[in-house]
Amino acid sequence: MTWYRRLPLLWRRLDVTVRDLPLALVLLAASCVPSLHGYGTQVGGVADRPMDALGVVALALQCLPLAGRRRWPALTLALVAVGFALDQLSGYHLIAGTAMPLALMSAGVHLERHRRATLLVGSIAFVALALALTRLGEGETPAEWVVFYLAHGLAWGIGSWVRSTRVAEAERRRRLAADTLAAERARIARELHDVVTHHVTAMVVQTEAARYLTAAPEHLDRTLGTVSETGRQAITDLRQLLDVLDPANPAPENDEAMLDVVERTRRAGQPVRFSEEGVPAQTRGGAELVAQRVVREALTNALKYAHGSPTTVNVRHRPEEITVNVNTERPGPRGVSPGGSGRGLTGLRERVEVLGGDFTAGPRGDGGFTVHARIPSAR
Repeated sequence: MTWYRRLPLLWRRLDVTVRDLPLALVLLAASCVPSLHGYGTQVGGVADRPMDALGVVALALQCLPLAGRRRWPALTLALVAVGFALDQLSGYHLIAGTAMPLALMSAGVHLERHRRATLLVGSIAFVALALALTRLGEGETPAEWVVFYLAHGLAWGIGSWVRSTRVAEAERRRRLAADTLAAERARIARELHDVVTHHVTAMVVQTEAARYLTAAPEHLDRTLGTVSETGRQAITDLRQLLDVLDPANPAPENDEAMLDVVERTRRAGQPVRFSEEGVPAQTRGGAELVAQRVVREALTNALKYAHGSPTTVNVRHRPEEITVNVNTERPGPRGVSPGGSGRGLTGLRERVEVLGGDFTAGPRGDGGFTVHARIPSAR
């Protein structure tokens, strides 16, 4: 990055008082130009007075405090107001009088506490200044004093509007961050549900079946081997999920194959007939992964709540969408799985609908249970 492109970044790194100082110096320099003397703000009709030591004090009080207008808005406003009053009462009428609406606007934006008290004190000070100027100078009509007050009040109002806009934007961002965090937590919960429920359910079913295989050592050994393999797969899936959550690790390129899910369910004792139409996409995008999750969750529910019942899985690949149908002969969960949180089917519905698809799950008329998903492919 070239040096001149780094200047904005370096400028933003400076302290806010340093960044506000140039405005104060520019106003100070403009007020020191002899040809501009007497062309500043004039109110009250006090006769012009040549620049002297007291004028330098009035000039400094109005300009230099602007460097702290964002860090110390109340102090800045007070000092500028004193300088402005001294300027008008003495008749210098400096260009520095422009600092008064600037200080009011900055206070409207950055003042956090005692805002109403500041308005009250400022209004009282204005009345006192108006009375003093009326005695010393030619004075102003009541309408002119009202216009002058409203003009400076407008500067405060603009600052307050900017402040309220910033507060609203900060609140919007906070809510957006909170919603994003909640959505991410829900996504993580669904991922954990997919991984843990499927594998642990298979392990529990296989372990229960092993109790009745003590008389057949070869079957018992095969069943325990399947339990061990399922446990290792669960650990692998959980590790991959944790890698995804860790920004220092790259996301895994592949998820578990659909045939692996079917085969593991079969080894757990669930008779599954699997058919696949069409050609899967070369790259496993969002639609492919969601289809695999639908099959996994449907088979997990069938294994858990209709163990031993014949289950049919049909997956149809088309260029524009993937259709998944899973049918179990005996009833499965009705809307929410019995004894479960219902997170699985709800999570599937959300996954499918995010891609613009359709998802249904419910009992059939003959007592079975059907899960259907239509998942549009990315175009």
